Amino acid sequence: MIKKLLLKNLIKYASHWLVLGIDLLLVSLSYLFAYFIRFSDSFQYENYGLIYQIPTILILALLSFLTIGSHKGIIRHTGIRDVYNIVIAVSLLTAVCLLFVFANRFFGLLPELNIPTSIIIIHYFVTAFILIISRFSFKSVFEFIHSDTETVTNVLLYGAGCSGMMTFDALNKDPKRNFKVLGFIDDDENKINKKIDRTPIFSLNQITQEFKTKESLHEVIVSIQELDSERLLEITNYFLSFGIRIKKVPTLSTWVDGTFNVNQIQDVKIEDLLGRPIISIKNPVVHKSLKNKVILVTGAAGSIGSEISRQLATYNYKHLILVDQAESPLYELQQELLQNGVSNFTAVVADVRDFRRMELLFKEFLPQRVFHASAYKHVPLMEENPYEAIKTNVQGTKNIADISLTYGVERFVLVSSDKAVNPTNVMGATKRVAEKYITCLSKFSSTTKFTITRFGNVLGSNGSVIPMFKKQIKKGGPLTVTHKEITRYFMTIPEACCLVLEAGAMGIGGEIYIFDMGKSIKIFDLAKKMIQFSGHVYPQDIDIKIIGLRPGEKLFEELLTSNENIAPTYHKKIMIAKTKPLLVEETLEAITSLCEQNMHINHQNSVRLLKSLVPEYLSKNSIYEALDKPIEIEKIKKKVYIQALVH
Repeated sequence: MIKKLLLKNLIKYASHWLVLGIDLLLVSLSYLFAYFIRFSDSFQYENYGLIYQIPTILILALLSFLTIGSHKGIIRHTGIRDVYNIVIAVSLLTAVCLLFVFANRFFGLLPELNIPTSIIIIHYFVTAFILIISRFSFKSVFEFIHSDTETVTNVLLYGAGCSGMMTFDALNKDPKRNFKVLGFIDDDENKINKKIDRTPIFSLNQITQEFKTKESLHEVIVSIQELDSERLLEITNYFLSFGIRIKKVPTLSTWVDGTFNVNQIQDVKIEDLLGRPIISIKNPVVHKSLKNKVILVTGAAGSIGSEISRQLATYNYKHLILVDQAESPLYELQQELLQNGVSNFTAVVADVRDFRRMELLFKEFLPQRVFHASAYKHVPLMEENPYEAIKTNVQGTKNIADISLTYGVERFVLVSSDKAVNPTNVMGATKRVAEKYITCLSKFSSTTKFTITRFGNVLGSNGSVIPMFKKQIKKGGPLTVTHKEITRYFMTIPEACCLVLEAGAMGIGGEIYIFDMGKSIKIFDLAKKMIQFSGHVYPQDIDIKIIGLRPGEKLFEELLTSNENIAPTYHKKIMIAKTKPLLVEETLEAITSLCEQNMHINHQNSVRLLKSLVPEYLSKNSIYEALDKPIEIEKIKKKVYIQALVH
């Protein structure tokens, strides 16, 4: 209690002026000590005019310290920069003293102020030494008092380079948390077992369970700026095996005003551990293709649509129209963009399934670029609601594509999914039908270029596995996984949207662009990693429960159908799927029939027609498995005609 009160008073009253006062007191004591060193036993105060000299020295010191600002450093965070300022301030004081004394002697003004040059030189070294020692002494006292007032967080910094030193300084200067940096870790053998600012540098294999226990190590902060995901994964796995939390310093481009503070340190996320380098595309053609264009984004409030909108907001476009039927998420996106200084956009609450409403929007704004991200995507829900899946994913896409063609849109980009490849569920089949419709339209159009992007699961998107696992961990588990061997391809939301924007600037139309997504990831392994990230132990703290495959779900996703090959593009990580030619007129007619049939809300007939349109669609773990034998389209068309007469 006494230490806490002492600490509060120390912080409250240890102002810059108090520091300046203490510095001046030490300067005067140093001056006396300099005389003592110079004259030793023969030192007599009355013989040397100290009553005049000390006030003069104090005035000159005051001017020097105020000029340099050596008293403005935070004592409890004293470092090399503060030492540097003290040396400069004392050097200035010495230079001014010498100049003053030489001038006094030259003009013969005051004999009492004829200070011996040797005294000034001795005073310089004594003052610098005492001021530096006093700073570090006060810092040590503060750390001793402070040690019992807050919980100390013992950390290691991975990376002993420039970024590591900036992180080190930020941790030492943080006023809210009490960090203790135990040392650095570095892969450079030339640095190992050396010290930086009295702090040791270790190799990775020196950090063991015994080290963790002995030093009470809590966290490791990765401070290396350019570190590939594979190396980060190795480091993360190494420390998680000891139950040590892993954090990282963000990239330099995200530092606020070019400076770094402790609040910017982030937990290492699953997104950082994809097991492949993050794909980055910097193409000036994209900027050129969007310059002064009116752009429309459907599904703008969704995970993909909102990120597309954010990225588009950084370009020099003419106007941006954000369309979504979800009112609250669209409002949140609107406010986010406004707060970021984006104003040349219009947020519209509307449904892509409403043809008339969409047509009026196109007529009003005349968009030149359309990014169609609106879709239902949850497999089990769409398996139970085929009508809604077809209505949105097929009819909605058909509406926007048809209107784009009518109003001469320059480029239409469809956001598709790897679930459209050899689909085993209604959702995937509807996305494949949408792809086919866009491919067919591209054969007719001479003005509008139609393009398709196809990618796997997006980390962190609404309803995806990562947010679900986080919620389950927060509740104490268990984490639910449908199958121990189930795998998925993953990419980050910015990556996915980067592909979409790139597709809007390349090709002649009709292409399906896919990413090289690296290796697929086991969801079971992902779940274990999430448990470790949360600071828990699997299965002691939180277990994983296998619940079985959901309706329409398959173990392994694919990026290409059996009838597709790939062709390279200018970017080695982006490919074009070479699809089997379609019977354009027949396919368009069949898709139109599907939309008409779906209006009667007969799930069985709608799914049958889906299977006819997508022969590779074979239901898995679904009530529609009995329909895997497709019927002829002509029979469905005839049935639709008869039902229309009845109604």
